[in-house]
Amino acid sequence: MARREYTVTEVNNYIKNLISSDYVLSNILVKGEVSNCKYHSAGHIYFSLKDERSSVSCVMFRGKVSRGLDFRLEDGQEVVVGGTFGLYDVTGSIQIYAERILLSENKEGKLFAEYNKLKERLSEEGLFDFENKKPIPKFPKRVGIVTAVTGAAIHDIESVAKRRNPYVELILYPAKVQGEGAADTIIKGIEVLDKMGLDTIIIGRGGGSIEDLWAFNDERLARVIFAAETPIISGTGHDVDNTIADYVADLRAPTPSAAAELAIPDVMTHIRKAENLKEVLGSRMDSILREYSLKLRNYSLKLERLSPERSIYDKQQYLADMTDRLHLSMKDVMQKYNHRLELDITKLHGLSPTAKLVGGFGYVADTSGNPVRSVKGVKKGDKLTVTMHDGSVDTEVI
Repeated sequence: MARREYTVTEVNNYIKNLISSDYVLSNILVKGEVSNCKYHSAGHIYFSLKDERSSVSCVMFRGKVSRGLDFRLEDGQEVVVGGTFGLYDVTGSIQIYAERILLSENKEGKLFAEYNKLKERLSEEGLFDFENKKPIPKFPKRVGIVTAVTGAAIHDIESVAKRRNPYVELILYPAKVQGEGAADTIIKGIEVLDKMGLDTIIIGRGGGSIEDLWAFNDERLARVIFAAETPIISGTGHDVDNTIADYVADLRAPTPSAAAELAIPDVMTHIRKAENLKEVLGSRMDSILREYSLKLRNYSLKLERLSPERSIYDKQQYLADMTDRLHLSMKDVMQKYNHRLELDITKLHGLSPTAKLVGGFGYVADTSGNPVRSVKGVKKGDKLTVTMHDGSVDTEVI
């Protein structure tokens, strides 16, 4: 099987990723002699760091110079460089990206050298290995804190805890975090809290010089942290270099407040989100219920219209209406017939002979009831009947 061919860029990127993911090389102190020192017009410093056998390229960018270098860097100086190894992929050269430079002959330089030796030794023993680090509980109930009771660190931690989850119980072991005996009190604090069955322990303090933070570089403290059963988060508030405690701790934070954020989940945000979701869900449910209630009402009305009972009611109502209309119609017809009858009666009365027998008029008939229409039709001695409007009279022709 033919092996794959890689480009130079691919190889350089691979090496670059290996270097950047190395725990030791990501934040390291290197002691050596300065050579080929050049100040760039942009404010960057390019130089090499060498000893009797080897050399390595270094660069300190302008933003780091103002914070991490307080003297004029020159060839021949013995310095301690704190920074991160990386690969400049354009040329494929490995170099140190310097963040802080100290002269090795001063006290801080000597402390850096001592720190570097201890770091290498503990690293070789496996105290920094990731597989030895304990996971941090996601939802702690009790968190221990080892720091100064009067420092800003404890106030920062309490503030973060109150904001993120005020239900977490904080247990403070007041410790000395600087000066003689500081490491002893920090060690004692970890040992005491570790026996209390807490979920997490935070150790740390605010930032400072390497001398201020030296208690956290104590070898005994490193071994106590490594041996503790409780997960420990270290937050020493030192941006340039990690302390030995940072490397040994199960998790490292740049500041005490950041350590509190890593130890205590933001439950209040989740609670607020849950409350908002509850309101949204409640509003949505109300809307759905209103929609279905309206549908149910429409279906009920439709069912009512289509039900046999409603049909019977409608037919009964129709029958009642028709009955009323029939009665009214019959009444109208009767009124019309009555009126017509009255007219006919009036007309018939007008044609009746008796209707004319008023005002002295009468109807003359013979004994046979035949009408006498002329005086020529009667003679003396004939019996006649004269009918008037209110009765009749028998008469005799004389």
